[in-house]
Order: sequence, then structure tokens, then C-alpha cells
Amino acid sequence: MSRTKNTVRNISAGLINKVVMLLFPFVIRTILIKHLGSDYLGLSSLFTSILQVLNLTELGFSSAIVYSMYKPLAEKDTKTICTLMNFYKKIYRIIGLIIIIFGMLLIPFLPKLIHGSYPETINITILYLIYLFNTGVTYFLFAYKSSLLNADQRNDIINNVNTIVGSVQYIMQIIILIVFKNYYAYIIVQTLANIINNIAIAYITSKYYPNYTCAGDLSNNQKKDIKKRVFGLMIQKICQTTRNSFDSIFISAFFGLNIVAIYNNYYSIMFALNSLVSIILTSMLASIGNSIAREKIEKNYNDLTKFDFGYMWLSGWLSICLFCLFQPFMKIWMGNNYLLDYSSVILFCLYFYALKMGDIRSLYVEAMGLWFENRYRALMETFLNLVLNYFLGRVMGLNGIIIATFISLFLINFLYGSNIIFKYYFKNYSVWEYFKYHFKYFSVTAIIGVITFIICTYVPHNGIMKFILCGIICFVIPNLFYFIVYHKDKNFRYFKNLLLEMGKMKNE
Repeated sequence: MSRTKNTVRNISAGLINKVVMLLFPFVIRTILIKHLGSDYLGLSSLFTSILQVLNLTELGFSSAIVYSMYKPLAEKDTKTICTLMNFYKKIYRIIGLIIIIFGMLLIPFLPKLIHGSYPETINITILYLIYLFNTGVTYFLFAYKSSLLNADQRNDIINNVNTIVGSVQYIMQIIILIVFKNYYAYIIVQTLANIINNIAIAYITSKYYPNYTCAGDLSNNQKKDIKKRVFGLMIQKICQTTRNSFDSIFISAFFGLNIVAIYNNYYSIMFALNSLVSIILTSMLASIGNSIAREKIEKNYNDLTKFDFGYMWLSGWLSICLFCLFQPFMKIWMGNNYLLDYSSVILFCLYFYALKMGDIRSLYVEAMGLWFENRYRALMETFLNLVLNYFLGRVMGLNGIIIATFISLFLINFLYGSNIIFKYYFKNYSVWEYFKYHFKYFSVTAIIGVITFIICTYVPHNGIMKFILCGIICFVIPNLFYFIVYHKDKNFRYFKNLLLEMGKMKNE
């Protein structure tokens, strides 16, 4: 099957899965707050954040194993695939045991991570143990088998299983919350769905690849190569995972579960947009890797600037939409009692924009396998975010937590991280030129954002009508101004011609 066909199929399944996995949790968050209260949502956010940190024990082994399977799968090297799976299976069971042990050791400290009270009907130790079992059980089942599907470009199978099982899980959880209002049953359903999901993927994998079983041992050279990749991936994973996890933990410890719930309402919207945009990034990765392997540096640098232009147009527009629509949407969704100050909304928009600034560059880092070379960037970002979370959170409250994440993203992820790729690959080009056009993108977006926001303030209606009218304004005004500013830009002409060519191909 062609790469194009696999890519289109994976994108289609990924889009369906993303919609389901974003829409249902959104509905459940609403029901959870309306029927049980924000403290339950705060507990869910806190325990999820704790277990995300514990999941760092995985260290990036899955990505390293998948990377190691590409060549033997293409060459139909059954022996190597079997030894990789056997190694993966052993490592995953060790990881599961470590997660459970460290998770149990955290039990005495749980009350200290919650500022103020929590629901009297809930035993936080029992609830936490259910969450912990849900996380640990995956590693003892057949999660390692999904690596075959990932390596063989059959992510669509994984996404389809996740979509079906996830949909059933969410529907059952909604019924439980509305009819029985039992939070324990709500979480247990999630655990059962997780087990069923793993068994289903394992069954399908065995059916598709009956010749691949866990057998044999890797050579020392293979283990050494995997360890090096895992080390670089581990550090990057620590950085990515701890961003919101540490934010939620600090907010809970400083301000209480109610503020965690409100914060995560806003974060969940931002995360939803980020997840949808990430589908574009995932679909581009293989093409960029192929281009790096076959084309000259000049061609790849020109591609980098083109992709950055189009991506920052999209990211800038989404940032403006967040700026103008966050509060009207939250009033409809949660009501006035669950609103943050507008200062926090502005900071969330800056957080989102800073996160997007480094995405295209990160694609090139991944395509070139510069995980090890990128290790100090990830460590510095994590450390700075952790320190600033504590001090700025103490001094400035919730806004201090958001500012801490923004500062670490901008200074370390974007500025320092960009220097790495120019040091190891784009050596003949100036990183300052790269910073210059990114500063232009930000300045244009900021000005357009203020203009759009001012126009939205004159909308006379409230509620859903205000949201709809502001949404129309956010669609028209920013893109109109972007066109006025950039219509003569060479990168704009590239995307214009690309769209015209795609239209012609479709008509043919």
C-alpha cells in the first residue's frame, strides 16, 4: 500500500478519533460540574496530573522501539521484530511495576497536595488507587503489541479501536453521572474500557501479524542504540508532560481544587485546539523526514520558512479566536461563577501562541532524530518552569503559574531550542533572521487581535447570539487583515498556488 494511501487513511481515522476524544470529555466535564460539583473535577485533574508524572517512567521506550522497527519491517526481518517485541514486553512490565510502587509511596502525601477541603463522600486513597490501577494495568497487558501497528503505518486501526471503545466508555460514564451520581463507578468504567481497549488491539495485531511473537534477545549494539534514543526522548517527554501536570499540582497545593477545575476548563479548550492542529503536524512528519534525507539544506530551509508562515497564520488566527471567544464561550458553558479574570485569558492566549511558535521547528528536530542533542533544552525548560511555578505562583497567584509556563516556553523552548537546529543542520543560515520573521508574525497577530477584540466589544447581544456573531467577526477580520499584510509575500503566493493546483487536481 502506498505511503499516500496510508497517510490519508491515518489522518481520516485520526480526525474522527480526535473529535470523539475531545467532544465527549467536554460534555462529561459539564455534567460532572453540574451534577457533582467542581471539587470532583479538581480531584480528577489532580490525580491525572500526578499519574502523568509517574508515566514518565516509560521514558520514551515506545517511540524508540517503533523507530527501531521501521527498517526490519521493511526488510521483513522477522527475527529482529520478535526480539524487539520481547525486549519491549519485558521493559513495559518493569515500568508498570515501578509506576505502581512509586504511586503507592505517594499515598501519605495526597492530603498535602490538596489545599482546603474535598468531597466528604470520597475516600481519596481508594479513589487514587483506582486511578493508579488504571494507569499501571496497561503495562501488564499487551500495550507493547501496538508498536507493530505504529511502525507499519497502521495507526488507523489503533485510532478506530480507541474511538469505538472510548465512545462506549463515555456514554456509560454520562449515564452513571446523570442517573446514579456515583463517582467511583464513573472511574471504574474508565478502567474497564482501558483493559478492553488493550485486549482488542492485541487481538487485532496478532491477527494481522501472526508471525511476530515475543522471542529472542537484542544484541548489545541494538540495546546501546535504543538506550541513546530513549535518553533523549525521555528528557523531552519529561518536559512535555510536566508543563500542565506541574501547573495543576501547584495550583491545587496553593489555591485549592475549585481553582484547579476552573483553570483546567480553560486549559481543556486550549488543549482541544492544540490537538486538532497536531494532526497537521503528524501528517507532515514523514514528508519532512524524506525531504531531509533526499534534498539539499537550501531546499529544506525554504520549506521551513514556508511551513512556518502557513502554520503561524493558522496559530495566530486561533490565538485571536481564543482571545475574543474564551469568555463568551465560558459564560455559556459554565456560567459566570467559573470565569477567570481577563488578564488570565490574555496569558492563556500568549501561552498557546508561544507553544505553537516552536512546533514546525520541533518537527524538523524529530525528523532528523536530534533527540539526544536536544536534551539540555528540555531539561532547562522543565527546571525553569518548575522554579518559576513556585515563586511566581506564590507572588502573583494563578497568573504567576501561567506566566511561568509562558516564560519557559519562549526563552528555552523557542529561543534556545531554535539555536540547536541552526547549530546542527541549518549552519549556513542566521537564527536571528528566523527570530526576525517570527517577531513580525507575532506583532502582526497582536495588532490584529486587539482590533478584532475591540470590534467584538460592540456586539450588542449576549449569550449564544453574542458568541455566534463574535465567531463570524473572528473568522472574517483577522484573515482579511492577514491577507492585506501578506498578500505580496512569497510564502503566501506559495500557499495560494498550492491551493489552486489542488483544486485543479480535484476537478480532474
